[in-house]
Amino acid sequence: MVELTTRSPGGVTLPVVEAPSPEDALPKRVTSHASGGRDVWSEPMEDAPGDPEAVVVELLHEVLDPELPISLVDLGLIYGVEFEAGRVRVDLTFTATACPCMEFIREDVRDRLMREYWVDAVEIREVWNPPWTRERITRRGREQLRTMGVGV
Repeated sequence: MVELTTRSPGGVTLPVVEAPSPEDALPKRVTSHASGGRDVWSEPMEDAPGDPEAVVVELLHEVLDPELPISLVDLGLIYGVEFEAGRVRVDLTFTATACPCMEFIREDVRDRLMREYWVDAVEIREVWNPPWTRERITRRGREQLRTMGVGV
């Protein structure tokens, strides 16, 4: 545990507040959060895929939400992908318009896809209609959330 104390300008010490340390915030069996999930990314493919859109979806299964180590696909945040002449377009939503992790997620999507030699550019299009709801979470995503003690 991390101890936090504060003193007011008048010299009065306020009560000690204990917060879990980062390593205690998630169950010990959950380790991918330590690197934002990048440690579970597969190596780049050696050959261009026959069905690049299907492969892009599989690659996006490796991109984890920064707050919950579950893939963006399993959280239902990926609305669609298109591939044409080396350019990938990802239709992506967020759980809320003020999601604090939006830029982290965009960066991870770009970085993961740009590792592939057959991807020349990544365009991310934010989609807000239809709005994201819990019903978009896949069965696998629901099972992963349950193992972390999160009810859906």
